[in-house]
Amino acid sequence: MQLSLKRQQNALQHAAEQRRILEQDSNPTLPTFQNMLTQRSLPTLRASSIEVIQINVGKLCNQTCTHCHVDAGPDRRESMTRETAEEVLLALSRSQASTLDITGGAPEMNPHFRFLVEQARHQGLRVIDRCNLTILMANGFKDLPEFLAKHGVEVVASLPCYLEDNCDSQRGEGVFARSMDALTRLNELGYGREETGLKLTLVYNPTNTSLPPNQTELEAVYRRELKRRHGVVFSELHTITNLPISRFLNDLLQSGKYEDYMQKLVDAFNPLTVEAVMCRSMVSVDWEGYLYDCDFNQMLAMKLEGDLPTHIRDFNAAALANRLIQTGRHCFGCTAGSGSSCQGAIR
Repeated sequence: MQLSLKRQQNALQHAAEQRRILEQDSNPTLPTFQNMLTQRSLPTLRASSIEVIQINVGKLCNQTCTHCHVDAGPDRRESMTRETAEEVLLALSRSQASTLDITGGAPEMNPHFRFLVEQARHQGLRVIDRCNLTILMANGFKDLPEFLAKHGVEVVASLPCYLEDNCDSQRGEGVFARSMDALTRLNELGYGREETGLKLTLVYNPTNTSLPPNQTELEAVYRRELKRRHGVVFSELHTITNLPISRFLNDLLQSGKYEDYMQKLVDAFNPLTVEAVMCRSMVSVDWEGYLYDCDFNQMLAMKLEGDLPTHIRDFNAAALANRLIQTGRHCFGCTAGSGSSCQGAIR
């Protein structure tokens, strides 16, 4: 889908302004991410492989969450075309990547979502759907649980709390109840049950400016409370730190908590997480087909530089697998405490 020139310019200006805020030197105690690596005698961040190709198929979503780093919502019109989807599949067929990770927005709202799933599974790839759960209960999408189960798609579902009020405060009124309905339907189809092989992962992110608690301990609480209160089961829980990007960054600035939050991330820097951050084994593709180190860099419009391919049509696995990774202060969100990635805590 083509956007108006004005809308494209506004998006780029917004990303540039967010980068400026993150990288400004008004706080002399806040190092850059590269400076932190140097201080800790850690090497400059480089990719080591491409195991995952993660695609953001658009910013259209049926929800408007306060923490969303994509700034997704019902009014967004960015959406990956069939041509770009085919270019993604061609790149996958020519790479050693084993996983297609589909995100959005609500990725299921892209008209080519099912085509991508079917073709990727035909290639023998693992497919992940990063789902907000409520889309599975929306009109026009209620057959999605059956489709996902039929094709063995792994569902990674956002659920910031097992308590209704906390969840709805971040994601909107009534979201928790609809999420429980969706989880119940997924369970009925075998999701979250070890014997079926249908993996259901829940994702926790804080509803405030705190860092995530211990992932193993929180998973035990989620497992107990969701089973007791709603009869819901799941495969595992991932904890993800809120990164200071888009709506969450705006909220930090408006509430006067930005500098404190950034200092918290820096103070919690864990050098043991650096080796396993997600950007080292993946490449991110936006709805237009442009390449990035990760979904967070994508939202800040930090494209790959130098002689590297910049678009999926020019995909070169050998060149991308050893690329220098673009970093910024937002990267402290992935290395704080136990670390944070699309696969949950790192340590």
